[in-house]
Amino acid sequence: MVGFERAGRIRISCLALAGALSFAFGVTNAQAQANWPQRPVTMIVSQSAGASPDVFARLISEKLHQAIGQPVIVENKPGAGNAIGAQAAARATPDGYTFFFATSAALTMNPFLMKNLPYDPLKDFVPVALVTRSHQVLIAHPSFPAKNLQELIAAVKKEPGKYSVAIDGPRNLSGVIVRILKQRAGLDMVEVPYTNIPASLQDVVSGRLPIGMFSLSVADAQIRAGTVKAIAGASALGISSLPEVEPIAKSFPAFDYLGWFMVMAPTNTPEPIINAMHQAIGTVMKDPALHAAAPKLGFDLDPKGIGSREDAARFLKAQLDLWNATTKQLNLLPE
Repeated sequence: MVGFERAGRIRISCLALAGALSFAFGVTNAQAQANWPQRPVTMIVSQSAGASPDVFARLISEKLHQAIGQPVIVENKPGAGNAIGAQAAARATPDGYTFFFATSAALTMNPFLMKNLPYDPLKDFVPVALVTRSHQVLIAHPSFPAKNLQELIAAVKKEPGKYSVAIDGPRNLSGVIVRILKQRAGLDMVEVPYTNIPASLQDVVSGRLPIGMFSLSVADAQIRAGTVKAIAGASALGISSLPEVEPIAKSFPAFDYLGWFMVMAPTNTPEPIINAMHQAIGTVMKDPALHAAAPKLGFDLDPKGIGSREDAARFLKAQLDLWNATTKQLNLLPE
């Protein structure tokens, strides 16, 4: 009997200790969240150092250092169509010290174009903030007999199969946009894929190819120098830095394709930390220096601000729906 009483007292003591430890851990965890950040924060970028997304991520990170009181270190993990960086971010400890400067390709194209994707954009991440958009623009050599989309369509239809268009690959953003445009407009153009984007732009500048679809960050300097001309933008919003360039959507309603960047947190990152980072990003994105730098890198910032976390989540869902429909329309299967 004494043994049972002693065992009971031991069990009660153990439960009390466990409860005390649980309470202490909860208090410690809450304090850690309240005092976040207590050390440097990592921002994973799934593209190479020096590329426009990397440059802009570093500009934002420098501003975030001032806003949150700790360094924000950009860590480049390029490769495999953004999948390497996305996987690293998805597997990071969800403690508020790792975030992902996610590309639209990583979150909305890869799920429909890549087999055995090592992450799930909805299950593995939580949207923190949509920070910027990246435009795609249809350009042409100055000698090409068109200055807008309707004239380009007329020229191509007049001589089917004559004209070639530079793209970054049939399954990449510019290639998909060109294929959708060809389908919607009934155009017969030869797609010429390049792995070297500067080389493809140079081929349009030299006139070796008459037409190309490029990120504005790549083509903007040549457009402004007059060595190529901008024909149309792929985003229905238009391009704020090139207001004279009409969107393709003016001729083909609901045509709306663009790149964009969203800061994501690994799932299970504490809500207070996500909210704190969202607020910090909202503050730094109002900085005039960022608004001055963005157009030079080919990006647009919403003058109204970054919106809410719910806005970002809705935008992500809409983009996933768009790419689901687009890949089915073009019969693009995962590879």
